[in-house]
Amino acid sequence: MNAVILIFSVALVLCLVMTPICRDLFLRFNIVDSPDSERKFHLKPIPRIGGIPIVLSYAGALGLLLTLAPRGAAISIQHLRLFLSLLPATGLIFLTGLVDDIFTLKPKQKLFGQFVAAVLAVSLGARMSMDGIPHSSLITIPLSIIWLIGCTNAVNLIDGLDGLASGVGLFATLTTLVAALVTGNTGLAIATAPLLGCLLAFLRYNFSPASIFLGDCGSLTIGFMLGCFGLVWSQHTGTMLGMAAPLMALTFPLLDVILSVTRRSLRSRPIFKGDRGHIHHMVLALGHKPHVAALILYGVSAVAALFALLASLSGIRFLGPIFISFCILIWSGINRLGYVEVSAARRTLSRKNVFRILKEEIYLQELESSINAAKTVEESWTIVQNACSEMCFTSVQMFVAGTVYEANFDKSQIHPCWKMNLVVGRSGYLVLTRGEEGRPHRLMGSVLFILQESLRSKSYVAPRPVEVLEAETTYFVNGTHYSSEPLARPTLTVQ
Repeated sequence: MNAVILIFSVALVLCLVMTPICRDLFLRFNIVDSPDSERKFHLKPIPRIGGIPIVLSYAGALGLLLTLAPRGAAISIQHLRLFLSLLPATGLIFLTGLVDDIFTLKPKQKLFGQFVAAVLAVSLGARMSMDGIPHSSLITIPLSIIWLIGCTNAVNLIDGLDGLASGVGLFATLTTLVAALVTGNTGLAIATAPLLGCLLAFLRYNFSPASIFLGDCGSLTIGFMLGCFGLVWSQHTGTMLGMAAPLMALTFPLLDVILSVTRRSLRSRPIFKGDRGHIHHMVLALGHKPHVAALILYGVSAVAALFALLASLSGIRFLGPIFISFCILIWSGINRLGYVEVSAARRTLSRKNVFRILKEEIYLQELESSINAAKTVEESWTIVQNACSEMCFTSVQMFVAGTVYEANFDKSQIHPCWKMNLVVGRSGYLVLTRGEEGRPHRLMGSVLFILQESLRSKSYVAPRPVEVLEAETTYFVNGTHYSSEPLARPTLTVQ
């Protein structure tokens, strides 16, 4: 315990002293994060390589302890040797972030550096455990790599608000340290204590209004170290259930990664392109000021830390109820943020909507099959009439093979408010109208597309030497007529 207090205090003092020195030095060399009109709204350029004083302070505190400790002391047992062997992987992550801060790497280049570091860390022993299962490494190795890359990027993505990433990292580190002390995991406690001191000191300069930013060299390194801590934390159980507590401790940043990837995928946007849809942006959109938003998310992290400790200390017997309760809280919080993508997905995946979508898909496939199977113009016209009636059109007129077919479904609508001419091949068309009442059917566009494409393929829609018809849409609004360029139509014979 004395060793933990010593390295925490040394790291705290070192970081308190080194952070303002590095800040002023970065400012002099113009290594700053400049504001823009899209995502960076701070008022003036701010130094951004805050990871340097954190890494130097962490290394200094741990190095001092190893220098002063007598050979064979308790601090050299358990997982401390593992963390010392992970220093090359952590250094690679730090260098990747540092190069990005200075020269700006492409997302794929940063991801490659993270992947190499994660593979190196896993090869050195930082991996999940599944004792007693043959060939378990085939599962644990890829999952451990994914976990490390996910944690690394998770902390990096939430670094968009003064003090947020460092504060959330502080809570996660404190949670890991408490769990290590309670379970007697000396090596894990020694590894986490100096990071706790560094983050607490750095938060003094990083909280709103920040005078220095973490930068990628800071946020990536913190995320990677927390990922390693989580793997070592879980190893004492020997099962995958041991990952429940680390997962809870890092819920907020990991959830932000999942939401970001999901949102951008649903909108067909590049996954690596930044936006203003992160959790902290949504909290700001609720009307909170930046420092209040940071404090709210600190509270979320504190609740997650409490659940993580309960999961770690209560045993497998109570893990299920704790995890279910935690998931309910998370779901409530996500709904409170008001994500459009989440509400849309919830409505779409509801039982009622799933069956409705299934019915609609069956209808469209049957419509396409039936009109493709029609052998004559009359059979096609019957199918067109039925489809247009079901789509609530007022009338439909079909011109095919020199003949006009017409059906009026609502004779009370004398003046239609909506009219469309749909080209069918080079010599045919459909004229469709709607009245003022009722909303367009949700399948209307799909039905019209199927009718148009299927009729075009019919042999009786023979090409004729007439001018190609252009689509025309006509509207009647408050007695005023609006339309596109008029169609050049061939002479019709009515039957």
